[in-house]
Amino acid sequence: MLKIIVGNKRYSSWSLRGWLAVKHAGLPHEERVIPMWTPEYEAAKADGLLPSGKVPTLWDGSDVVVWDSLAITDYLADKVGGDRFWPADPAARAFARSISAEMHSSFSALRQQCGMNLGRHYPNFAVSAETRADIDRITALWTEARTRFGAGGDFLFGAFGAADIMFSAVVTRFVTYDIELPPVAQAYVEAMVAQPFMREWKAGADAETIILEKYEL
Repeated sequence: MLKIIVGNKRYSSWSLRGWLAVKHAGLPHEERVIPMWTPEYEAAKADGLLPSGKVPTLWDGSDVVVWDSLAITDYLADKVGGDRFWPADPAARAFARSISAEMHSSFSALRQQCGMNLGRHYPNFAVSAETRADIDRITALWTEARTRFGAGGDFLFGAFGAADIMFSAVVTRFVTYDIELPPVAQAYVEAMVAQPFMREWKAGADAETIILEKYEL
């Protein structure tokens, strides 16, 4: 049995990605939410439940442990077949992997100024020039993916997959901070917000009562 350990659904962007990967894999699993920066979280780190000290962490039985959202995605793709997560077409798969890796390692200005917070909405939020550059790069990637490879559905490569998982927290940021987007990007955000797994995560976030001031503006 798989067990996915995540942090606060209101705030934990990387947890969202790992959790979506598990849901998308469609395998039986257990879920445990450990609120970050609590005694329970510190105990989980101390007893080896979170080997990296961070969430998300995926356990497959008692001896296989995977951390980091992209590693979790690739591990699950190996278990259920890569085509479930990545496009079958070589050009599309190459682009999907490239933009997913770029999401994993880039866009620090957006991350820092617009932290994930599913409990807030900031109309007309003013972003910095550096954050706007990140937004423009992301929306350009989305537009290219949708234009070249997205004809089969509403997501970046048609069907929902790994690239959508990697950009899922960006979608929530664009909603929270009321980011004005070009039409293709806005349509994609709306499709992601309506995606059933995304709606389930949002419902979980809405049910949380813990407020972490370090993540509030």
